[in-house]
Amino acid sequence: MIRLENVSKTFPGGTEPAVDQVSMEVPAGEICVLLGPSGCGKTTTMKMVNRLIEPSSGDIFIDGRNTKDVDPVELRRSLGYVIQQIGLFPNKTIEDNICVVPDILGWDRARSRKRAAELLEMVALDPAVFLKRYPKELSGGQQQRIGVLRAIAADPPVLLMDEPFGAIDPINREIIQDEFLKIQRTVKKTIMFVSHDIDEAVKMADRIAIFRAGKLVQYDTPDNLLAHPVDSFVSDFVGGDRTLKRLQLLKVAEAMLGDPPRVRTEDSLATAAKLMDEHGHKAIVMVGPRGRVRGFVDLNTAREEKGAVGEHNAALATTIRATENLRTAVSTMFRHDVTWLACVDEDGVYIGYVTLRGITRLLARAYSDG
Repeated sequence: MIRLENVSKTFPGGTEPAVDQVSMEVPAGEICVLLGPSGCGKTTTMKMVNRLIEPSSGDIFIDGRNTKDVDPVELRRSLGYVIQQIGLFPNKTIEDNICVVPDILGWDRARSRKRAAELLEMVALDPAVFLKRYPKELSGGQQQRIGVLRAIAADPPVLLMDEPFGAIDPINREIIQDEFLKIQRTVKKTIMFVSHDIDEAVKMADRIAIFRAGKLVQYDTPDNLLAHPVDSFVSDFVGGDRTLKRLQLLKVAEAMLGDPPRVRTEDSLATAAKLMDEHGHKAIVMVGPRGRVRGFVDLNTAREEKGAVGEHNAALATTIRATENLRTAVSTMFRHDVTWLACVDEDGVYIGYVTLRGITRLLARAYSDG
């Protein structure tokens, strides 16, 4: 959807290019985050996409069309643009702020106002409450959400974002990032996103572009970037805790051991002990009639006591869904002082278990594969 071919920019009076022969492609519906130290060329690169800055050489294509062949004003109206300083019009209602571009493009008023109401509902802001309010009546986080809605109101295929969450406090930033990702799962825009925060990039991006002194050093998926940085600059830039950062990219299902043995309340402790011996386990999960987790019994209890599992089981501290990320899993293990977790599906049915050792092996395997 967005393709750069040997794009360069040298500013008047400059001796070195601010952007030097950058080639990259952002597939349709994906988020690409541009990262790098100050002055590395990431913002200049993004601003060349909508021709706020004209390239000195090279070509930029959006949906196969060379941006050189499009009037700059028309081009900018066709692309969404979100900046850190939001820039809502203080004298316009929230409804009219959202509808700025649709109004410029000549949308029917009823259509554009309906669109504004739909967008507010998408970010859990009641249209009946917020449509007629003014920016000064909203919190900073709410204003930021309106800034994003304004950018996508005319349903542009491409969204450009320049540190859109940089001015928000850490707690609200995380909430708004989560909301933005929910919106993206619905609208599936192609997004180029400038950030200075590696953690934000890892969380938000399908692909990350690392810049240094105008050059594109590495363009990769977040997981591959963290597991296999191409050089010491990238390794240092993403940080010494890159292994921990990878945890939020990997799902519990990837480290989970599936289809484990299990017992029911009516099974004997002898049966439980036999299953644990056969599989080399020190504990086994007890499930109910529908396969949901009811508790567990450990090997010592199964060997030393008599009777049914249901008479001697202990409660699990917690369970975890297989769709959660490994960062959540590890945090949960530490919080409950356990080394394994029973994994469940969306209906709470027991489907496997994950261990600290298994997570460590998964991470190590990824590094060795490189």
